[in-house]
Amino acid sequence: MKELLTLLRTGNWRALVASFLYFDTGFTVWLLYGPLAPYMIKTLGLTPAEQGFLVAVPVLAAAILRVAMGNLYQTMDGRWLALGGIALSAIPPLFLLFYPLAPSFSLLIVLGILLGVGGASFAVALPMAGSNYPAKVQGTVLGIAAAGNIGAVLDGFLFPPLAAQFGWAHATAAALPLLALAGVMMFFWGKDNAPKSGHVGQALASFAATLAGLAFLAVATPLGWLGLHGKAALLMLPVFGVLLAGSVLPQRYRLALRERDTWVIILIYSITFGGFVGMSSYISLLLVSLYHLPKIEAGMLMALFAFTGAMLRPLGGMLADRVSGVIALRWFLGGIALTDAAFGLWTPSPTVAVALLLFLYACFGLGNGATFQLVPLRWPLKTGIMTGIIGAAGGIGGFYLPVILGIAKEETGTYHLGFACFALLATTALGLVLAMRRHWLPWARHEVAAADAVSPPALQNAAAISE
Repeated sequence: MKELLTLLRTGNWRALVASFLYFDTGFTVWLLYGPLAPYMIKTLGLTPAEQGFLVAVPVLAAAILRVAMGNLYQTMDGRWLALGGIALSAIPPLFLLFYPLAPSFSLLIVLGILLGVGGASFAVALPMAGSNYPAKVQGTVLGIAAAGNIGAVLDGFLFPPLAAQFGWAHATAAALPLLALAGVMMFFWGKDNAPKSGHVGQALASFAATLAGLAFLAVATPLGWLGLHGKAALLMLPVFGVLLAGSVLPQRYRLALRERDTWVIILIYSITFGGFVGMSSYISLLLVSLYHLPKIEAGMLMALFAFTGAMLRPLGGMLADRVSGVIALRWFLGGIALTDAAFGLWTPSPTVAVALLLFLYACFGLGNGATFQLVPLRWPLKTGIMTGIIGAAGGIGGFYLPVILGIAKEETGTYHLGFACFALLATTALGLVLAMRRHWLPWARHEVAAADAVSPPALQNAAAISE
């Protein structure tokens, strides 16, 4: 504890707290469909695949919007960008509080896009927090800021009991005081020391176009307006979203995607963070469907799992600071692969399932912290851009998890095939980390990648992206 307090004094701890609260409340709003889904589907009459799509849409929206917000963060003060994000995140609960009719599926999809703005806070909160601290403690600082994903714990505890008493639509209003608190703290304590470049107007227009385009795509795709129907349409939505985002973003993002390291870390984060957020959005539905648990009990278990992953994320960053994220990720990805394989092979008893899910969430949290220890070291001059790109990958992974689990349930009657797919992906990522170990270790230790001794490959990469 003394060591942690000493670390916090090396930078602006008030700005770190403000970033944490911003991400925490954004995460709470982002995933509120998850614990409310068992109540929502009673009135909507959705198939298992459509249920997965409903809870996955906010996850996908955050993934795509993170890139747009990361681009916007490069051009303007993160404090004002955060306040704007908080205001947009408040629209869905305000709308549902006063809307007099039962909302349709399409309306909930549009509101889900706005909920995704809360998840997109990742692209602002993390680099903003990191800008207030030196390079040697980035893993720990970013882990603390990103522990704002503890907001998923509030989802599980807060919303199911309120939905049981007041109805699920009115229960969403409980997020409004939390957003107000985050806004006040960001206004008074928020501070952004990151260098800025580019044009604010262009970046803002790109964000607005991405937000509006996503709302259209999310509604049009399942209705077959884009030429695809059924499950194929659901699976293609992220592709449409990525193409939309890519069409309005500057050249420096496309340059970043030419690098091998970018794609490997994208895959890793789509498994660690994508697994955390995707499972958190779907876990209530899974527990109710698979083990017939009461809705409130399923929500409490969601809170327990999310708490485990959120609290261990800073530890993952601290471990990565000591041994490097390259070494730490071998163990965390191995744990994810083994746990997914266990669920892919058989359906464990409820007690064993809870234990396995706790272990899975622990690996998710530790892996998240270890992955983002690598980002500011590999790309020290463009952390904002890379945070947006890699964070988007995590969100896309989080979209596919509930959608694929829903499709597996609808097609086969079990979730085995879905978990087997995720086990294969985690094993692939583990193999890539082992293969890249020798190339990554020279820059993956903070004493090598500190500001006065950045490795030549990282400098060359940063210069290339900024051209």
